[in-house]
Amino acid sequence: MGASLGLRAAALSLLILGAIVLIWQVAAQPTGGTTTTVDPEYAKLVGAAAATGQKSAMPTPADIAATFWKQLKDPFYVRGSNDKGIGIQLAYSLGRVLLGFGLAALVAVPLGFLIGMSPLVYRALDPFIQVLKPVSPLAWMPLALYTIKDSAISSIFVIFICSVWPMLINTAFGVGSVRREWLNVARTLEVGPLRTAFKVILPAAAPTIMTGMRISIGIAWLVIVAAEMLVGGTGIGYFVWNEWNNLSIANIVTAILLIGLVGLLLDQALGWLARLVTYPE
Repeated sequence: MGASLGLRAAALSLLILGAIVLIWQVAAQPTGGTTTTVDPEYAKLVGAAAATGQKSAMPTPADIAATFWKQLKDPFYVRGSNDKGIGIQLAYSLGRVLLGFGLAALVAVPLGFLIGMSPLVYRALDPFIQVLKPVSPLAWMPLALYTIKDSAISSIFVIFICSVWPMLINTAFGVGSVRREWLNVARTLEVGPLRTAFKVILPAAAPTIMTGMRISIGIAWLVIVAAEMLVGGTGIGYFVWNEWNNLSIANIVTAILLIGLVGLLLDQALGWLARLVTYPE
């Protein structure tokens, strides 16, 4: 039954993908109309052929496939400060995301343990969490740039800020939801607090902690693109903005597809880790 459902789901996904590609191909075809006089500034912006109706400004799937293959053939070239391969740009973005995410985990998991195990600490810190959690990570960027005075470190700080809250809240919830019976058995056996934390609470809360990490990595990968558009220099967000300045729509679309694929891989990796620490009761 499960295999049959998986095959049907895969077939439906391919059907939907084929429909999207077909609609895209038809919509991006040349219109074949007569050439008309257009505003010169508009022609510069979208391209003369697209402005006069001879060809759509949106590249076709075949154009995207060709651009995608071209980028993958040589993803790590460097031909100047504003001309670097998409592999290098993705590596910069991934490095910032993983560093900010790692720092957030080092702070959020121990603090979440403390909040989950102590009602006093929970009540004391909850107002601060509720005030800071809704603030957009990008709202911290000007303050980070002013105080840190380094765009790369400021981007890492923004990733740290956006990653810390889901991990902190899920860790506190997971620790606070551990069954009282398990803790009572540990007390009965005179297990020390540190050993109880690592042998009882951590395994029980691990699936919830990993869920928070999975949410955090998705938010971090989302935010880094916008952050790099603001600060510039390197990264996939800067690559997208730079290609817009060059009016290369094909490169923008391929970058969007790569951003989605990398996000999928990050999510699947943490999902796999979550399954490793989930045990049937």
